[in-house]
Amino acid sequence: MKRRELIKGLSLLPIAGAVSGTSMQSAFAAAPLAQQKAGQSIYEAIGVRPLINARGTVTVVGASQILPEVQQAMDEAVKEYVQIDELMDAVGARLGKLTGAEYGYVSSGASAAITAGTAGCVTGGDPDKLWMIPDLTGMKDEVIIPAYSRTAYDAAAKAVGVRMVEVSDLNDLKLAIGPRTAMILVLAGSRSENGPLSLREISSVAKPLGVPILVDAAAEGLELPNPHISQGADLVAYSGGKYLRGPQCAGLLIGRKDLIIAARINAGPHHGFGRGFKVGREEIMGMLAAVETWHKRDHAGEWKTWVSWANHIIQRLSKIPGVSTTLVEPKARSNRAPSVTVKWDNSVIQLTGEDLEKLLWDGSPRIAVSGAGSFLPFPPNLQPNISVATSSLQAGEEKIIAEKLFSILSKPPMIKRAAGAPGTNLTGQWDLKMKFSASTVDQVLILEQEGSTLIGTHIASIGSRDLDGTLHGNDVLIRSSYTKDGVRINYTFTGTVQGNTMQGEVSLSEYGDAEWSAQRHEYRPAGSPRSRG
Repeated sequence: MKRRELIKGLSLLPIAGAVSGTSMQSAFAAAPLAQQKAGQSIYEAIGVRPLINARGTVTVVGASQILPEVQQAMDEAVKEYVQIDELMDAVGARLGKLTGAEYGYVSSGASAAITAGTAGCVTGGDPDKLWMIPDLTGMKDEVIIPAYSRTAYDAAAKAVGVRMVEVSDLNDLKLAIGPRTAMILVLAGSRSENGPLSLREISSVAKPLGVPILVDAAAEGLELPNPHISQGADLVAYSGGKYLRGPQCAGLLIGRKDLIIAARINAGPHHGFGRGFKVGREEIMGMLAAVETWHKRDHAGEWKTWVSWANHIIQRLSKIPGVSTTLVEPKARSNRAPSVTVKWDNSVIQLTGEDLEKLLWDGSPRIAVSGAGSFLPFPPNLQPNISVATSSLQAGEEKIIAEKLFSILSKPPMIKRAAGAPGTNLTGQWDLKMKFSASTVDQVLILEQEGSTLIGTHIASIGSRDLDGTLHGNDVLIRSSYTKDGVRINYTFTGTVQGNTMQGEVSLSEYGDAEWSAQRHEYRPAGSPRSRG
């Protein structure tokens, strides 16, 4: 229901004081949560399975548990109204003091912080230019990015309409910087610290030219002094729902006050390009509470707890023949949390990592490990191992995970796999038709077959990508992946072959499912007439 329709519907209700308890209960009797049973999850009440998150702070399975202090701040914030810009001013100054930066801004996530930061660097705080986005005519419309920083999160900057200029070394960088350069986007990590085109190297070139640098540090904590600002960054973006354990739909942008104010006007509550990036007073105060609490948390104690949970899992699996475990304690800033790598001898336990991930995902309770929950990650984990993260667990869940793993690995089930000789030869070009949720699109498959193995090329809207697959009998499986220029598109086709046609379903990974059909391409001699259909 649209907001205005909801308001209109509410206006037809009896005025306060005239509604009896019975009639109010009747009005909301159809609400799904009214059917929630004792001991039942709020998600189960609407038919959604909750899960144990042993993947870590990844968004698709809910990231982290917000801190009690954050929840309390959010509960308090909803009790009163404030003018959002005044609140942002006060919180921005406070964030500056807490993080050692000039100023701060609470965004609707790390990605939104990058988008707003990019827009701020492009527009410089000029409302006229804000309203022109994504038409950047006459504006600085290029963002330079080191090759090692290209990821799917580039989309946050590209949303503004800028062109991404990839550079591989310092000479490339010097040649790339020009009058159209709005900023430089750097992904935090080991390569930004020490590799070629480190943040310090980039800063040595960019600072004298007045080109701002924005660092994507989404999965990091808040060190003092800030390591990225110390190395020359002007802006740094963080996720609220990961290591900081703040609201899942909040993030931070900290750094230069002038650029942060320019970034802020490009997001809600202001009208224009970034209206959809609004953040509410409860998220603003919740995010501030997360930053306040960061400096009070017993980080050593938290780490000790996470490691103890990992060791419980290790101990429980220690006596299973063919199974080995390793405690992993990473030292890097990003996604810094302990985990357990579980490996097994494939001759003893005939499961792949993908098999075990799926068994845990389909079990009760549902458990997400490694790539589980990403809906057919590419490439699939065909190795005999999985990873179990412990930082997003709740107390006691490590015991559930240990018992589930013990049960499966000590008595592994038989997994039915496609087998048999191929029923035909698919070598050649196939005219592919993809039926998406609201469109049908023509694409192409070019296949080469050797025995049951398929390789080739999948040509789609954004470009061509390699594919591989199998054909057993008439059952076909094809996987393709496009990962250029920060793009991340993974398709998994399954279906059957009948003569010169194929059809079935395709998983679009995080983008859902579609239907597909393909017809073997009919080649015609040059100059021959085509049917007019």
